[in-house]
Amino acid sequence: MSTDESPLLQTLWKHWLENNDRSAADQLIDYYTYIVSYHVERIASNLPARVSRDDLKSFGLMGLYDALTKFQHERDLKFDTYASFRVRGAILDGLRKEDWLPRSIRDKTKKVEQVSQELEQYFQREPTSEEIAERLKLTAKEVEEITRDTLVANILSIEEKPNKTSDHNEGIGYSIPDQSALQPDEQLVKRELKADLIESMQSLNQNEQMVVSLFYHKELTLTEIGHVLELTTSRISQIHRKALFKMRKSLQKLQANSNQSTQ
Repeated sequence: MSTDESPLLQTLWKHWLENNDRSAADQLIDYYTYIVSYHVERIASNLPARVSRDDLKSFGLMGLYDALTKFQHERDLKFDTYASFRVRGAILDGLRKEDWLPRSIRDKTKKVEQVSQELEQYFQREPTSEEIAERLKLTAKEVEEITRDTLVANILSIEEKPNKTSDHNEGIGYSIPDQSALQPDEQLVKRELKADLIESMQSLNQNEQMVVSLFYHKELTLTEIGHVLELTTSRISQIHRKALFKMRKSLQKLQANSNQSTQ
């Protein structure tokens, strides 16, 4: 048990581990709920407004309880770290089972990509969301959200796969260490994809680069990024959405490569 935990927290863990005290378990769940709130905020930032945060929280709380029952204190791993993987994995599993991206959005995505390719050939450059929107009689925001939702749906579903050699059926995001090292060819592909993403970020303006970096590298929430850049959460969400739209080809390449590697 970690020595930097408060005496009360250590007592709760003692009662739970030694006596299976349900009251202590409830208090531990309440204490670590901030982990659930963190992941709900981050994941919800990439999802349509119709996806209920309460549903995400329910998935996350199930993951937190699962972490509480399976955590081994003798391992050299902080519970916060272990629970974070479990909570995030439970939310992603819940989303995957719910199939939150409707057929209508998938159909619109095909239209967006088709028009995008036609305009790219016509202009001999990447079309903007405004140009695509004009052709489809949609708003630029709708085009950007359709692109974002589809990219996130596909990438989240492949982002963390369970270890195929594991004896436990634990869903995506549940394996703490990666037991198998990348092969040389996989390392090369990963480096190339990373280079592609870095190159694609050069097409972004300063605010877009900052938001993408803070969200995906520093793992700040959109609200926290708003505080850093002194902008509203709504404005940060808009910048993030536009940045993903501009980077969609690199993200689609990453998605396609990940699909091939898991087949």
